[in-house]
Amino acid sequence: MEVSLIFKIAAVGILVSVLSQVLKHSGREEHAFLTSLAGLLLVLYWIVPIIVDLFENMKKLFDF
Repeated sequence: MEVSLIFKIAAVGILVSVLSQVLKHSGREEHAFLTSLAGLLLVLYWIVPIIVDLFENMKKLFDF
C-alpha cells in the first residue's frame, strides 16, 4: 500500500469533517449527511481494489 493513499484518505477525512460541521451549523443536516456519504464512497472506491488484491494473494498463498 502506498503512503500517498494514506495521505489522500486523511485529506478526504479532514475535508469531509470540516464541510460536515459547517453544513450542520448552517442548518443543512441533509447536505452534511450527503457530504459524509460521498466521502465514504470515495474512500471505499480507493480501498476496495486493494482489499480484493489482498484476498487474491491470500488465496494464492494457501492454494484454495
